[in-house]
Amino acid sequence: MSRRALRRLRGEQRGQEPLGPGALQFVLHDDDDVEEEGPKRGPGGRRPRGPGKEGVRVNNRFELINIEDLEEAPGVNGDRTDCLLIDAAASGNKRRAQRGHSESKKDGDVTDAAVPPEQSNTSGKLRKKKRKQKNKKNAAGESSENGLEDIDRILERIEDASGSSRPGPPPLSAKKHVLYVEHRHLNPDTELKRYFGARAVLGEQRPRQRQRVYPKCTWLTTPKSAWPRYTKPGLSMRLLESRKGRSAFAFEHSEEYQQTQHRFLAAVESMEPNNMVVLLQTSPYHVDSLLQLSDACRFQEDQEMARDLVERALYSMECAFHPLFSLTSGTCRLDYRRPENRSFYLALYKQMSFLEKRGCPRTALEYCKLILSLEPDEDPLCMLLLLDHLALRARSYEYLIRLFQEWEAHRNLSQLPNFAFSVPLAYFLLSQQADLPDQELSSAREKASLLIQQALIMFPGVLMPLLEYCSVRPDATVAAHRFFGPDAEISQPPALSQLVSLYLGRSHFLWKEPATMSWLEENVHEVLQAVDAGDPAVEACENRRKVLYQRAPRNIHRHVVLSEIKEAIAALPPDVSTQSVLGYDPLPPLDTIYSYVRPERLSPVSHGNTIALFFRSLLPNYTVEGERPEDGGAGGPHLDQGLNRLMLALRDMMANFHFHDLEVPHEDHLEGDEWD
Repeated sequence: MSRRALRRLRGEQRGQEPLGPGALQFVLHDDDDVEEEGPKRGPGGRRPRGPGKEGVRVNNRFELINIEDLEEAPGVNGDRTDCLLIDAAASGNKRRAQRGHSESKKDGDVTDAAVPPEQSNTSGKLRKKKRKQKNKKNAAGESSENGLEDIDRILERIEDASGSSRPGPPPLSAKKHVLYVEHRHLNPDTELKRYFGARAVLGEQRPRQRQRVYPKCTWLTTPKSAWPRYTKPGLSMRLLESRKGRSAFAFEHSEEYQQTQHRFLAAVESMEPNNMVVLLQTSPYHVDSLLQLSDACRFQEDQEMARDLVERALYSMECAFHPLFSLTSGTCRLDYRRPENRSFYLALYKQMSFLEKRGCPRTALEYCKLILSLEPDEDPLCMLLLLDHLALRARSYEYLIRLFQEWEAHRNLSQLPNFAFSVPLAYFLLSQQADLPDQELSSAREKASLLIQQALIMFPGVLMPLLEYCSVRPDATVAAHRFFGPDAEISQPPALSQLVSLYLGRSHFLWKEPATMSWLEENVHEVLQAVDAGDPAVEACENRRKVLYQRAPRNIHRHVVLSEIKEAIAALPPDVSTQSVLGYDPLPPLDTIYSYVRPERLSPVSHGNTIALFFRSLLPNYTVEGERPEDGGAGGPHLDQGLNRLMLALRDMMANFHFHDLEVPHEDHLEGDEWD
């Protein structure tokens, strides 16, 4: 507290302090008695004042304030005011005592003076007050330190609960949902900052962000200043039901949006991308048009524009979210059977693919978890065929192991070739880390060897194509053995061949490390010894392959189409590969739930007679007047007019025919043109 505040607290002005005998007696100490013995100059060369003003000379003005009164009066800052006063008084007394002691040594005639009993009692009380205040100060310091420690513990608990304690996935002991999505990992800049630094990533974005004006802050994308001004396109979301801790939502199209959707379907049927561009000029945030045009740009190798269109589609859909819809909880559901919801699935999948190609596997893994959390039971895009690959690329080995442990009992993940080989690879790569204890490393290595042997026995047709992808020649023992020979790949069912081709085409490069190959070689020899010994597990796995993999479900076919892996697409069954696949809705579910139906394009002669249809095929401009769509036939009174128009159209057709006489070349002319 400043001196002016202290004076205001006492109700005094500067230089007008009323001094009474009590105050003068309060400040008298042994050093003052020494100074009263003789008039001498002080340290500054000043002559002391008269005898009537000896007690008025004060080195520290805070000594004139009654401390007991200040303690009773309310301070501005509470106890802090008392502490400041007492510290100031103590420091003033100390300096004055030191100066008096030096002066007594200089004069040499100082003797110990008798201290009055009242003064000794007052000084004793002051010392007790000082000790009490020091004890209070120490206790307050200890309590503040304890309070800071408590705050640190609370912050640690909050970080553990929100998942922001470390950038990686949650450990095995975490209590979060296995499909819990973290907001900060949905932003690719978070991952790029770890690789290249914040200055390199956000250097060009900061000035642009100051100029943008957008109505809503989003998690999936960052709006760009080059985008058209956002206006609500008529897309919204409603809550269908909420039970057992899960909420079902659905996107809705307004009447205006439905008309835009009909125009979009007509533009798709025209097979002309320019029609999409014209449609987006009037409706810049129509989701299906953005996704379809993004595919066209990607086919033309314009990746930047394709990614920008997908981000704009995601922004349009995120602005339409219901207030209760959460991206991170893992309890919100979107039914894929509704066509309005499929656009959100496809936009997330395309964005995930762009992020993986961009070199952000951790962010792509978060998008994969988000898609899977929207409908984990049905898994319409079959994200389980991709999740293990992204987890290995992002080095999230603990998360992949945790997912396998929690879902193996009710989802049989070990029956998928990708999980059967990726989980032991995750255990092995985890055992290669040097920051783990030796016991955990050895346990992870043993678990990896056990699981890879089971995978090789269950899927023997994976080994030889994998070695071929990795450009590794197997040794003579493995190449000559019948278990891993050509029969293993040929005899497997077509559905299993499709899954194997999908896994190898996507994840074969993860096995190219020399340490991984040597570990795989050791376990291959162990499997061959078990096969030669007649292990009953070999025959059981063979029977299981024949029963389980008869035909792949529709969601696997849809995933193969979206993955665009040539080896997997070549393994599709003929009934899937021959049908037309629409980019905005690949292989729609057979039990689709339509909220509205596209009106049929009415043709005036669609239900006319045979002669009218014949002339309609010859003359596109021919129409029969009097036909009404609701009746489906020609009106009687207007039949003569229709025949007259038919005759006029026929005459017009005959008048446009031109016959040209073809000149037959003469033989002598042909002979002259022959080559010598």
